[in-house]
Amino acid sequence: MTLNTPIDMHLHLREGEMLKTVLPYSAKQFAAAVIMPNLVPPVDNKNRLIDYKEEIVQNSDNFTPLMNVFMKEFDEEELLKLKDEIFAVKLYPAGITTNSEGGVKSIEKIYSVLEMMSELNIPLSVHGETNGFVLDREREFIDIYKKLAKDFPNLKIIMEHIGTSEMLYLLDEYENLYTTVTLHHLLLTLDEVVGGMLNPHYFCKPIIKTPKDRDEIQKFVKKGHKKIMFGSDSAPHSIKNKLKGAAGIFSAPVILPALAEFFEGDLETFQKFVSDNARENFNINVPEKKVELIEEEWTAPYIVGNIKPMFAGKKFKFKVL
Repeated sequence: MTLNTPIDMHLHLREGEMLKTVLPYSAKQFAAAVIMPNLVPPVDNKNRLIDYKEEIVQNSDNFTPLMNVFMKEFDEEELLKLKDEIFAVKLYPAGITTNSEGGVKSIEKIYSVLEMMSELNIPLSVHGETNGFVLDREREFIDIYKKLAKDFPNLKIIMEHIGTSEMLYLLDEYENLYTTVTLHHLLLTLDEVVGGMLNPHYFCKPIIKTPKDRDEIQKFVKKGHKKIMFGSDSAPHSIKNKLKGAAGIFSAPVILPALAEFFEGDLETFQKFVSDNARENFNINVPEKKVELIEEEWTAPYIVGNIKPMFAGKKFKFKVL
């Protein structure tokens, strides 16, 4: 199988040594990725963003970082300076996930920013969860998505890493809503997290949910829905921090081999999911890159640096050349 210019629409790389450890896995399998900004301190201004992008470029070849900036109450001058440097602005509800303490406490307070983003054609990327009961947090956010879609009809809004099936139906209801789907929400259920012995390495936010949610996500993805794009949400943490309860799954090493098995026999839909939908929906123009997979047994790494990856030790049918 040969994929043309695969793009990961939601990726965490961290910084420093962690970035150097994890970036090669994404750079080998993807032509580009949308880079998340929830670092410490957050990537919320042009200087910080340029420095972070430069770190990524210096540690990768033939790989394009598409930068997101952390949402705050930007003024017009700040947004104009950022416009040509970013793919989107990322909205984190305050305290809802890793390094999001400085996130948005009131949606209404950023309405002026959203209005400017609409005018400047800057997409909005959203971690869509409330602070309610953990299994209901995405479902409770649906009304916020509806309100944003109605109030800003010219603003392209990405519902990131959805794990609750009801969100899928918003795609056909609102023209300006799009979504990313992760490998773990596509393939796993809450059983893999807490069904047997507790597996902290599969703990993430939004939490992986029910078989019904997974099956519905799989159905929409296999249909090739044009507004659904692959975004790994690969989020590395050291084993030490995972055992302390850090949220995030490091899926980068296994993405394309796992997806190749999921889409086996349907290269056309595979190509749409990992590339074409994103490029068409958001007019993404990055250097082309061919990524080839061959049918050869391959074993996922047990450990990468001090990180335990998704599907550690699992044998796959396909291998990335």
